[in-house]
Amino acid sequence: MNLEETSLFHIEDMNIEEIRYTLKEVYNALEERGYNPTNQVVGYLISGDLGYISSYKDARKKMQTIDRAKIVEVLLEEFQKRK
Repeated sequence: MNLEETSLFHIEDMNIEEIRYTLKEVYNALEERGYNPTNQVVGYLISGDLGYISSYKDARKKMQTIDRAKIVEVLLEEFQKRK
């Protein structure tokens, strides 16, 4: 790899709306169980440990269907829209 060139990182396409919807469902499920959803999702994204996500309302199963890198991509895109 040449240090003078920027490497491109490509994630396979997944329906962005489906990811947004799933993240909202997981967020709501975590909140209903009394967790801080932001902290729990960040813990999962950093570590890859699904133990940070409650199994309540199948939140854990839903999260494991989405690649963590794709979640980060969607979150960054949403952040950029709000600037």
